[in-house]
Amino acid sequence: MDTENLEQTIMGLIVNGGNAKSNAMLAIQAAKEGNFEEADKYLEEADKALLEAHHSQTALIQGEARGEKTPVSLLLVHAQDHLMNGITFKDLAKEIVELYRVR
Repeated sequence: MDTENLEQTIMGLIVNGGNAKSNAMLAIQAAKEGNFEEADKYLEEADKALLEAHHSQTALIQGEARGEKTPVSLLLVHAQDHLMNGITFKDLAKEIVELYRVR
């Protein structure tokens, strides 16, 4: 993968991971207000963002599998952090929304 495509892929991880986290937080806030339809929509948006991030990550993994070496940079590590935070927040938000729902 050339440098420009690598940077775009990394930015895809950062943006989509961040969007997933933001939507997960919005889902919690909506559930806290009793708006579960909105909370569910935010969780769906978080899932969509994570799917897009997963596509970016898969592109990197497939490149490695083809023997293409991906330089590990601080930006790439940062991107992986965003993805993992997005996944964690979405999983926790789903549980928190359910807790509010059964109150």
